[in-house]
Amino acid sequence: MKKTGSQIIVECLKKEGVDTLFYYPGGAVLPLFDELINSPFRQILVRHEQAAVHAADGYARASGKVGVVLVTSGPGATNTVTGIATAYMDSIPIVILTGQIPTHLIGNDAFQEADIVGITRPCTKHNYLVKDLKELSRILKEAFYIARSGRPGPVLVDLPKDILVDSVEFKYPEKVSIRGYRPTLEGHPGQIQRAVHLILKSKRPLFYVGGGIISSNASKELLHLAEKLRVPVTMTLMGLGGFPGNHSLSLGMLGMHGTYRANMAVMESDLLIAVGARFDDRVTGKLESFAPQAKVIHIDIDPTSISKNVRVDLPIVGDCKRILSKVISLIEAEDISSFKEGLQKWHRQIESWKAIYDLGYQQDQIIKPQYVIEKIDELTRGEAIITTEVGQNQMWAAQYYKYLKPRTFLTSGGLGTMGYGFPAAIGAQVAFPNKLVIGISGDGSFQMNSQELATAVQYRLPIKIAILNNGYLGMVRQWQEFFYGKRYASSSLEGISPDFVKLAEAYGAVGMRATKPEEVVPTLKKALSIPELVVIDFVVDPEENVYPMVPAGEPLNQMRLV
Repeated sequence: MKKTGSQIIVECLKKEGVDTLFYYPGGAVLPLFDELINSPFRQILVRHEQAAVHAADGYARASGKVGVVLVTSGPGATNTVTGIATAYMDSIPIVILTGQIPTHLIGNDAFQEADIVGITRPCTKHNYLVKDLKELSRILKEAFYIARSGRPGPVLVDLPKDILVDSVEFKYPEKVSIRGYRPTLEGHPGQIQRAVHLILKSKRPLFYVGGGIISSNASKELLHLAEKLRVPVTMTLMGLGGFPGNHSLSLGMLGMHGTYRANMAVMESDLLIAVGARFDDRVTGKLESFAPQAKVIHIDIDPTSISKNVRVDLPIVGDCKRILSKVISLIEAEDISSFKEGLQKWHRQIESWKAIYDLGYQQDQIIKPQYVIEKIDELTRGEAIITTEVGQNQMWAAQYYKYLKPRTFLTSGGLGTMGYGFPAAIGAQVAFPNKLVIGISGDGSFQMNSQELATAVQYRLPIKIAILNNGYLGMVRQWQEFFYGKRYASSSLEGISPDFVKLAEAYGAVGMRATKPEEVVPTLKKALSIPELVVIDFVVDPEENVYPMVPAGEPLNQMRLV
């Protein structure tokens, strides 16, 4: 039976188990939108294409499924680039369908033509321009396979308008075969055996885990292995939730704004077991001084990440979940009592670092942003899905909320995208209508995509947005205080930001405000009791800083603590 390209796309999305689309219409994709009217997908109309990608990204991070975006050609397509780059840097599986002018007009500078394949080549895992309708079903099958397999990432499919309206016999491929693309899943048995040998010889071992522990669904294996060995665990920003934040073996986050004990443990460790992490510059600090006493085991599905930044002594390429399962099997065949006994001194040392400096602040007459995060943590008992924007709000959310489960902390790590958090909260709430979703935001970053208040109200998404309103682009101001003599060039928003309560109400949401510490808990309790979108404006200390802080280019043990 012949089907149009639009009908084929709908059928392919069904075959791939897609249940939700985030989109914005336009002329080049109208044939497909006409076909979607009677489709079974939940369809979320955003107010900006960047937000569509962030929402699909949040949906993917929270659910583990592939997020799907549909936009039109030209500016519709180019507006997705920031969202695509965000997903690419954090290895998030999304498929972006972009409209394109008819095939015979490509290259003629026709109305709303943009070479989106060329534009996104550096920030997609792969992309396609569909030139032959007969190839459409194969391309879509491959797009979903590439997005979710190996190291996940965004895949873009560009759809000329004539491809959407022409007809061809529909046949969906049963399997994918892409020459040159064969992700390694099983780790090398010899390397895994050597890793176990190194672990059992070590005196000061440390697990350093990143977002790969979450994308590979390896959190249970990590918990089992860490508890069996009694080896402490530190997480990157992307790894938060991959290991319970309230566990006695958790050292919290490491890196530029990591905990004192985590950074000191890295500097003193004799064996660093890196799992699903890429040794990002915000983690390592000065590369030459990173983990100077440690041998490094690196487990990662992406071979290009190994020894890219830090020399690795023992690489293991493969899926984190499968490799950790094999490590557990080998460990269980060993007598590890003497090994665990030998770690007692290491644990005492870590406790002494915690006693020297732990996360803290002094709550006085002005609301401290850390206090807001702590109270959110207490009231939700760590059970909420938290999204953040980027900057100080992001770091406080990382430090003061204890993430107990994977896929409950959604944030832009690699690209650091302001405007990410609110659309991501929309995606997470769509994925889990009955879960509590809270967006932590700054007053600057919230304005990047505040138009999505309309989307959240339209679809009755009961998200709670907590704006830490300090009247500044907070992290910019902090760097200007530390390194530019308090010359706050263009970082002050005082008097020029909107009234967030009135803004929320203008869109049909609930707006609330807290200006005193004693108002924080009652305001939060009231907000959590309202089954609607609520925006809370917390007026916080304008010059509160994020500590600890490792200045750029310094070793991890050179932390500013005050």
